[in-house]
Amino acid sequence: MNLYKLSNDIDIKKYLKELHVDIGGINILASKAQCQIFFITHMHVGAANILKQDALSIGADLAVPKGTVTAYEPYVDALLIANERHLKILAKKELTQPFGLKDVATQLKQFINMQKPKQTQLMGIINANDDSFFEASRFKDAKAVGKVYEMIEDGASIIDIGGVSSRPGSLAVDANEELERIKPIVDILYKKSLYEQVKLSIDSYEPKVISYVLERGFSIVNDITGLQNDSVCRLCATYGATAVIMHMQKNPQVMQQSPYYENIILDIDNFFTAQIQKAKQFGIKDIILDVGIGFGKTLQHNTALINNLTHFLHFNKPLLIGASRKSMIGDITKTDVSDRLPGTLALHLRAANHGASILRVHDVYEHYQALQVDEYLKNAN
Repeated sequence: MNLYKLSNDIDIKKYLKELHVDIGGINILASKAQCQIFFITHMHVGAANILKQDALSIGADLAVPKGTVTAYEPYVDALLIANERHLKILAKKELTQPFGLKDVATQLKQFINMQKPKQTQLMGIINANDDSFFEASRFKDAKAVGKVYEMIEDGASIIDIGGVSSRPGSLAVDANEELERIKPIVDILYKKSLYEQVKLSIDSYEPKVISYVLERGFSIVNDITGLQNDSVCRLCATYGATAVIMHMQKNPQVMQQSPYYENIILDIDNFFTAQIQKAKQFGIKDIILDVGIGFGKTLQHNTALINNLTHFLHFNKPLLIGASRKSMIGDITKTDVSDRLPGTLALHLRAANHGASILRVHDVYEHYQALQVDEYLKNAN
């Protein structure tokens, strides 16, 4: 008799089925195999002691600071370590407990049966301006259309077109100028009915630009301001367009000047909660969330968002990550933008495995191949 260790990333249900486990037991056993960790901030010490005991009683645990049992501090942070089955029990049990545990129970419910996407789509980038940070992404008129065809062939299911750079320090552009930059590309794509072959996305927050493209086959509004403008909300609702709500601290001109968060995960979670509610009030039905890598974030902020991306799956919305060739890769590898493809692939694969449904990329072919291999390896277990 021998044994060997399996990866925590295996498809546990596949293994259970191959073992001919009773159908009723497959979901129960699978839930026991999925360990999850939750960071709970500013918890009343009474709540911590109650949750600790409740967790231990069912086989889970709560990591707390020394002195919690004697109430050395009135409020503490804690780590809850539990599997899916534990969460279901605790989410019910804590509803009847004091010291704010009812709120903890309500929040835990959001993470029960949370699913990662089965597929990751690629959004190809077309820039119709002369100052985007990656020169090779800049195209005009017919050349842009040729690149769109190439990206479709390479595996892109969405094409994102923009006429204004949003790199750190970039300046705002008049809406008329922005429209003049993208208009020739949009008109050719519309004439060729490219919107029937691929989803078209506009990278803009200007109502005049957005209105023009939505009349011409575009179906996604990629708004880096996260629907701050009510007019953009109304346009998305009127045309039934999908809205990408991206988080950005301040604006591109000053966003990288000492960005600060109380808690990067919770601060962006609160932002998404508010903006999703706003979108629904305007009648927007389809929403994509983007944590905004590089938009008012340090390397540490960006890293925390990528590594904890699964947290945002509780919104039950597709997650978009756009870190292609960005400065965080340069900060790690000390390379310039032209040499950051390998780092981009590593970062985007990690994001995909942590819940990203869409990757916004400059290099479609390379990403498509990387995702193919990654998917094969996961399914080969």
